[in-house]
Amino acid sequence: MNIWNQLVPDCPAPIAAAAAAALERVRPAWAQVDELVLRNQARVLAAFQEAGVSEVHFAASTGYGYNDIGREKLDELFARAFGAEAGLVRIQFASGTHAIATGLFAVLRPGDRLIAAAGAPYDTLQQVIDGAPGSLAEWGVRYEEVPLRPDLSVDPDAVAAAVRQPDARCLLIQRSRGYSLRAPLSVAEIGALIRRAKAANPAIIVLVDNCYGEFVEAQEPPHVGADLTCGSLIKNPGGGIAPSGGYIVGRADLVERAAAHLFAPGIGTEVGANAGVNRLLFQGLFLAPHVTGEALRGAQFTAAFFDLLGFRVRPAFDAPRSDLVQAVELGSAEGLKAFCQAVQKASPVDAHVRPEPWAMPGYTDPVIMAAGTFVQGSSVELSADGPVRPPYAAYFQGGLTREHVVLAALRAANELAAAGVLRA
Repeated sequence: MNIWNQLVPDCPAPIAAAAAAALERVRPAWAQVDELVLRNQARVLAAFQEAGVSEVHFAASTGYGYNDIGREKLDELFARAFGAEAGLVRIQFASGTHAIATGLFAVLRPGDRLIAAAGAPYDTLQQVIDGAPGSLAEWGVRYEEVPLRPDLSVDPDAVAAAVRQPDARCLLIQRSRGYSLRAPLSVAEIGALIRRAKAANPAIIVLVDNCYGEFVEAQEPPHVGADLTCGSLIKNPGGGIAPSGGYIVGRADLVERAAAHLFAPGIGTEVGANAGVNRLLFQGLFLAPHVTGEALRGAQFTAAFFDLLGFRVRPAFDAPRSDLVQAVELGSAEGLKAFCQAVQKASPVDAHVRPEPWAMPGYTDPVIMAAGTFVQGSSVELSADGPVRPPYAAYFQGGLTREHVVLAALRAANELAAAGVLRA
């Protein structure tokens, strides 16, 4: 009996062979991730040392959170680590969408135009823009999407033309693929797009949705000119231990405006009790480069493994990566369900739960989500989800350890075989 049969009883021979072959395929790619993690760990460590982080900054605050020196230090630390002027790091952010929405509402006013640079943004953000009560559309903000090219790449010429409009105020760049099959944008591509947009309109404010992208490369969007960069602490920068929250980093004046929208004008960055979780937020950021590296290695194995099993994967295992998300096209609703249910079974928490597609708030199609995580909804921990619509892709992301990702991928392949979906 080989190791794969020991790990997953009754593992079919073709699946075991594909797993062994995939593991050998990804070893050179894993070595490249080692170098990336080392560089990012050095950047984060330097930020901690330059900021002078001390145990006193872990103390709890309550109520208004006035004079919370730990919160102030955390704002400074994120700004340093991300190459920005200022930071706003708060557990009061409920999600990445909340942080992005806060940034958008901070800079947009009635009559302004918001331009999405890479086609339709993530489903939940579409509700923020135009669809839900209290959306930007209700504020009189105009909205325009720049269509992707036929090859699903961003069109810089069309973006430049869009931002030249006299009412153009904010350019939204979504780094990750979201629930689409376009490639995520690299930091270099984001930088080139920012330079092109600002050459066309120097006053344009560029906001980057950085979700799933933090520490996947050696630089972040503020390093290449983003005015505001937003994300979630229960994704990459929380290191798998932040219990909630989000961040905004960027230009100091715009960060202050975001704080005014999150809390109230005149109060801004001076409030927001940490409720005793500061240590977790500091430690989570310190662990983030390593945890992101584990998730990247898991995604590379998943891509190699399911490619060998005959499924279309995006990106390929050895392709450059700019986010954590690994798309596996299952080809049917039954395949998508079997995949996500298998990942849930392979989870450390709620492994007995059977996820089913449902109409989640903020999404236009039924969505199935598997996330047996220690922090609810944490997608830097292992999760798999996707909308029930063609091509029925599972978006597989995260993993605190690469070993867990390998085991979950193996379980998913077995479940697909049992469901008659596996084509290998």
